[in-house]
Amino acid sequence: MIGVLGLEDGTKVIGTGFGAPGVVSGELVFTTIMSGYEEALTDPSYHGQMLMFTYPLQGNYGVSGDDFQSDQMWPKAMVCREVWDLPTHFRSGRTIDRYLKDEGRPGICGVDTRMLTLKVRTQGCMRATLAVGEPEEVSGLDVVQMARSQPDISAQDLLGDVTCKGPYRIPGKGPRVAMIDLGIKRNILRSLEARDFDIQVLSAHSTISDIEATEPDALFLSNGPGDPERAYKAIEAVKHFAGQVPIFGICLGHQIISLALGGETFKLKFGHHGGNQPVKDLAKGIVYITSQNHNFAVVPGSVEGTGLEITQLNANDGTVEGIKSDRLKISAVQYHPEAHPGPLCTEDPFFSSMKRSLKRKVTAGGR
Repeated sequence: MIGVLGLEDGTKVIGTGFGAPGVVSGELVFTTIMSGYEEALTDPSYHGQMLMFTYPLQGNYGVSGDDFQSDQMWPKAMVCREVWDLPTHFRSGRTIDRYLKDEGRPGICGVDTRMLTLKVRTQGCMRATLAVGEPEEVSGLDVVQMARSQPDISAQDLLGDVTCKGPYRIPGKGPRVAMIDLGIKRNILRSLEARDFDIQVLSAHSTISDIEATEPDALFLSNGPGDPERAYKAIEAVKHFAGQVPIFGICLGHQIISLALGGETFKLKFGHHGGNQPVKDLAKGIVYITSQNHNFAVVPGSVEGTGLEITQLNANDGTVEGIKSDRLKISAVQYHPEAHPGPLCTEDPFFSSMKRSLKRKVTAGGR
């Protein structure tokens, strides 16, 4: 098979197709992780996008499923320089080609990902279309026009696809957390479960009464795809519960909390996707290396007057990476402290601090 990739700026490249044949469209973004393709391909935050890997070799340790962050592949397609189809890792159960076939997703390799990455860095995230199949089936397709005709990601309602279909509980002996699932990664749940939180997972469309019925000690908003302004119910929930129960957020949740309290968000030129983003903690004066996956960020000046305080900034571009409000008992970060893939140096500071603050609350007043 061949793969034909078209971008809205008129770029068209031809490479080797792998995975499942088909034609898909999405927003082309790149990630700088050097390993962790299993986690990245199953991260719901990539829904609506095509994922391009800057590290040239993918598939070298196969696919085990042990590190999946959800039950399926979420990017519309995979773009990479080279796919290795003879993995030797003892945990490997499938090749990356077999995995994409099983998921019904196409991929393209043998293309100049360095050129494509520089193009995205210069011009920003672009709408793209990938056609994979036999040469006579796809070579004549106008993939550039297909890319231009698709809606912008901000116009798409993605949360209904990634959120849980119904509420469920992960029992624990600690404080009860009402988790709004906006496309949650499994490792967020594992990090909370490891600290014995009693987790009640609710859909992105849950009402205030649905949340109140869980009698939560805290509200938690997860990561997820798309424009935070489309998370209407979650924004409404934060507005209602702010000041009543502690509120925590990661990635999209961080943006939603800011919007709910009067802040603003904007779309980054090409986003932060990878495991090497430096974040400076303003109080401690230290820099963490973090895992990130987002295309939107909080407008720094918009936080003034909201009751929120900026606690962390990205050391590369100065974007907001952390907010808090002691009065409203709010704490949220833009990066992924649970990582996977990526460094784990922020996992314990975030989740253990959360547990300590809620333990004091439960001890003081109970549920």
